[in-house]
Amino acid sequence: MLRAASRALYKTTGTRSLATAATSNVVQIVEVGPRDGLQNEKGSVVPIDLKAELIDRLVRAGVTNVEAGSFVSPKWVPQMGGTAEVLQKKAHIPNVHYAVLIPNQRGLDDLLALLASSPQQNPRLTDEISIFTAATDAFTRANLNCSTSESLLRLAPVARTALDNGLRVRGYVSVAIACPYTGKVDYTRVREVAKELLEMGCYEVSLGDTVGQGTPFEVSEMIAEVVKDVPISKLAGHFHDTYGTAVANVLAALDSGIRTIDSSVGGLGGCPYSPGATGNVATEDVLYALQNSPYTVAGTANGTIDLNQMVDIGWWISEKLGRESVSRVGRAIRARKAREEKEREKSRSKL
Repeated sequence: MLRAASRALYKTTGTRSLATAATSNVVQIVEVGPRDGLQNEKGSVVPIDLKAELIDRLVRAGVTNVEAGSFVSPKWVPQMGGTAEVLQKKAHIPNVHYAVLIPNQRGLDDLLALLASSPQQNPRLTDEISIFTAATDAFTRANLNCSTSESLLRLAPVARTALDNGLRVRGYVSVAIACPYTGKVDYTRVREVAKELLEMGCYEVSLGDTVGQGTPFEVSEMIAEVVKDVPISKLAGHFHDTYGTAVANVLAALDSGIRTIDSSVGGLGGCPYSPGATGNVATEDVLYALQNSPYTVAGTANGTIDLNQMVDIGWWISEKLGRESVSRVGRAIRARKAREEKEREKSRSKL
């Protein structure tokens, strides 16, 4: 019954392309640092002004898709408190998507009330929401206190209402490779859940290796199963780096035809419901890995995203959080710059 309802809902969206393969080597980056990166940050709540500044710096570096926050109860995710204020404080740049994660109808109602309070704002404070579920009931229950099927039933009217209000809808499927509670995931279930999200109106579905233990072979195998029902052009990859394979998994996803990758500046992130899971793949590491490759990263900094600016942002936000950037590329470039500056100072002292 759910699938039939979802199919009917999907048919009414009207504008979704059903291309079956990637037709370009242009890679879109969805920068998730301000949401997925910060939501699991321990210690003091990150100030609203700092979150807004992080978003603005990312956009100035060329990012055009950025997760700005989440309309979830701060009781459960304290770091996402104040997302409405963040949306109001950040710069409002045309043609940039500032997505916000919406867990339920209450979250969407709060967002719509915010948008209604500033009807003259152009561009709108945000034009996109993200909705999420998981490929296993165990993970969904830990995260949403319901089964995966129940979560999809709850999400369908949220997606419909968002679409009716002119918002784009993006979907997430967590634990697409392995689940911290049940182990290896049945990729057939990943395919079924991704299809449900697409049919309820998501323009794209991001497949998440939430535990971060996937290998390139497993990523390719999982994608091959999902594309039996979901066009590759509608899929994105979201990889954590717990076992150090995130960049390799990104390349495997691209080789499979995916052209949208979620990443987090400085490798910020984690998952409160996945013990031991470390941060998202660092945006800097993805940008570096794609240099001199067949792929081009889309962005507004001379047609791409500026790697050096992203390295600086990664160190800046990490230091604000009282840590070092975990981006391997960020650390290497910073060390090289420090060495070059030392050599320059030595040369000046000889004059």
